[in-house]
Amino acid sequence: MHPAVAILEFSSVAIGIQAGDAMIKRAPLGALSTGTAQPGKYLVLVAGDVGSVEESLVAGQELAGEYLLDTVFLPDIHPDVVAAIKGNRSLSDEESLGVIETTTVAGIIQAADAAVKAATVTMTQIEMADGLGGKGYALFAGNLGDVQAAVEAGTRAITAEQLLAQVVIAQLHEEMRQDVIESPYFWERNRKLEDK
Repeated sequence: MHPAVAILEFSSVAIGIQAGDAMIKRAPLGALSTGTAQPGKYLVLVAGDVGSVEESLVAGQELAGEYLLDTVFLPDIHPDVVAAIKGNRSLSDEESLGVIETTTVAGIIQAADAAVKAATVTMTQIEMADGLGGKGYALFAGNLGDVQAAVEAGTRAITAEQLLAQVVIAQLHEEMRQDVIESPYFWERNRKLEDK
């Protein structure tokens, strides 16, 4: 895995495409991922060695102007966050669950990274952008003290504008745990009711 990751969120698709092109031209990168996200945002994610990602980020910011909504640069991203970004979900039987919800994708990645580095918790999942109106949320499981510490660290790592909500549930009901982990989308969960 690449040690550094940067994400830029643009309010303009056109400017996002232009910035992504400039970023990949500025420095050799290990990975580039771009695309649209609700509501009409454009996301650019770059990964690679620290120097190249940092230089690429500067190129994107130079072009962004007023169209840059949010950005995050993580020079040493936690591997559990990378796995969660890729869509990996882990089901934990720990009693406590922490949730951080942000207004932006960059915000949830930054909060999640800080949270898992601060405490011994399981990075259960990260959901972001599409299907959420551009927001993001992350779930952490573990013992109550660790979950509280993780949520506190994650919320401290982001701005008040990025933070939408945070909660710690001391004893999550087993049926709720299964439902939350299975799918974030209500319509997918609702299909199960038809089968019962």
